[in-house]
Amino acid sequence: MDPTLANGELAWLVLALLLGGLVTGFLAGLLGIGGGGILVPVLYETFTLLAVPDDIRMHMVLGTSFAVIVPTALSSFRGHLKTGAVDTAILKRLGPFVVAGVVAGIGLVSRVSSTELKWVWIVCALLLALKMAFGRADWRLADDVPDNWLVKIAAFAIGLISTLMSIGGGMFIITLFTLCGWSILKAVATSSGFGPLIAVPGVIGYIWAGWGIPALPPVSLGFVSVLGAAVIMPASVLAAPFGVRVAHGLSRRKLELAFAAFLAAVATRLLVSLL
Repeated sequence: MDPTLANGELAWLVLALLLGGLVTGFLAGLLGIGGGGILVPVLYETFTLLAVPDDIRMHMVLGTSFAVIVPTALSSFRGHLKTGAVDTAILKRLGPFVVAGVVAGIGLVSRVSSTELKWVWIVCALLLALKMAFGRADWRLADDVPDNWLVKIAAFAIGLISTLMSIGGGMFIITLFTLCGWSILKAVATSSGFGPLIAVPGVIGYIWAGWGIPALPPVSLGFVSVLGAAVIMPASVLAAPFGVRVAHGLSRRKLELAFAAFLAAVATRLLVSLL
């Protein structure tokens, strides 16, 4: 970190992290996502201001994001589980394949560059933005989630990509479930159960991948900034239950459009940083 940062600048950074944590937690409960879609850009700008070296900056962003996602995802899942809307049978059926994808993603993290991780985020964020902006709720591939190898391969791919993006996978899983005929509420609730399955091994993997790397920020475990996670974590856990409550009575279209615009803006910001 840059030791020349003034106390006032640090105070603003802490405030930004707290606000980012509140938004992350709220969206985790509202959308059944782990919150990384919000948290990754917040952490990227923060670590840029703190002068974290560019060759490890994206790794630090993703690892720290996973550390925050763990309690947020658990809080979101617990809230949805109480409503009875979670399909636990699907969790048991697809969970092992999602975890296998996470393990594969962890194996790639230590081998790919920060630039390559940015490209993963840019491409996937733009695709998700297009789906949210132009996708229709009546699009269907099936009447229910089929028990076949195509779906299991999709679950593996979701685990893999989510690890490289440091997200709870909800954005992909919700899309899969709604295309298979599920209601949005059931898809959101059940997707929240995959968040911990991705985040827990994910954070362990980023700690392992970054262990012993030089020039890490102070108070870090591998690619996880303990200090950054400690600031964001309480706010995100606090806000997640409020998102769960809103999810059970809110029309989602305007929020989807706003989030699509946000993802497009983040992808553009990362693309500019590569030019």
